[in-house]
Amino acid sequence: MNILVTGANGFVGKNLCAALKNVQLGYDKTHPNLSIENIYEYDIDSDPEDLDVFCADADFVFNLAGVNRPKDNSEFMAGNFGFASTLLNKLKSHGNKCPIMLSSSIQATLAGRFGNSEYGRSKKAGEDLFFDYSKETGAKVFVYRFSNLFGKWCRPNYNSAVATFCNNIANDLPIQVNDPNVDMELIYIDDLVDEMFLALEGRAHHCEFNGIETVWKEDGRYCAVPVSHQIKLGEIVDLLHTFKTQPQTLLMPSMPNGSFEKKLFSTYLSYLPKEKAIYDLKMNVDNRGSFTELVKSADKGQVSINISKPGITKGQHWHHTKWEIFIVVSGHGLIQMRKEGSDEVLEYEVSGEKIQAVYMLPGYTHNIINLSDTQDLITVMYCNEIFDPSHPDTFHDDVK
Repeated sequence: MNILVTGANGFVGKNLCAALKNVQLGYDKTHPNLSIENIYEYDIDSDPEDLDVFCADADFVFNLAGVNRPKDNSEFMAGNFGFASTLLNKLKSHGNKCPIMLSSSIQATLAGRFGNSEYGRSKKAGEDLFFDYSKETGAKVFVYRFSNLFGKWCRPNYNSAVATFCNNIANDLPIQVNDPNVDMELIYIDDLVDEMFLALEGRAHHCEFNGIETVWKEDGRYCAVPVSHQIKLGEIVDLLHTFKTQPQTLLMPSMPNGSFEKKLFSTYLSYLPKEKAIYDLKMNVDNRGSFTELVKSADKGQVSINISKPGITKGQHWHHTKWEIFIVVSGHGLIQMRKEGSDEVLEYEVSGEKIQAVYMLPGYTHNIINLSDTQDLITVMYCNEIFDPSHPDTFHDDVK
């Protein structure tokens, strides 16, 4: 299959082309029935003659090209309607009736606050052109009306508030929030790309529109991404400020799979400058070695790294409710546990040569001993709760 992507250097185009290349090269195994031979990338600075060649050879077209922020409103119609006309005429000149996708906008509904949108009118004209083209040629068209998009590689200070806020907060630049209570509907770039693959495979999600509201219909003329997120602008800003403090607090926010928070954190990180992609951790160092907290979670505890010098014993304490997992990743050690009130000692010899995890059981006093005379013992430690100095739940008692 040969795939043409117009607007290939734009935000959506870059992400889509990268995903297509992963499938083409065999790195992405989630589309086993999709064989991609050529990916034709076309953008505003491409040779116009290339478009003719690509249109002759394409088996599917993603038309992502468009104008968002022109110097003059007249450029909307030229960039959005005009290029669409050129593209469709090229396909017709070659008798190529391959499926074609159009990237439109929710503003094309011309409903509500979009009623006087020049951009929306230009997008609506492009939609009508595509539907007429489908009637004339019989070619299948997939017309998507996108709301606000966000994700990696989106250009800040252009047409995405999320990109601007991510970039500015990550780079210590000021932001302006006129109304934190503004409701936003957002589509994440990976969810959009997933839907593009469904369109490519003939399994797009279809719909109609009641004003700006999406009404799902299997035989709908339009298409839409089924996963979107509704959130207030102020909530987005609050989350981004929380993300910014993570290197200091070590606290990871709750990020369930598929959640907006998970997608926004990934987006925020993509805007970090070089110097902020690395940060110091507080090492608690003494003559026995060191102990360093790595990451914390409000409801899932924390992970730390413990380094014990040769011959050193650490621990010798127990907990009522708190529990831990010790994982030796380098060196040779011995973990001992004894149930409070009992004389029986449980022993586990551990080594970085065979990585194992050992539970520190509630109600058992425990320690970890470096058995080496020369090598540090390095242990990854998970605890099911963040250490609270006002309620440490930690009580001294030697195992032996």
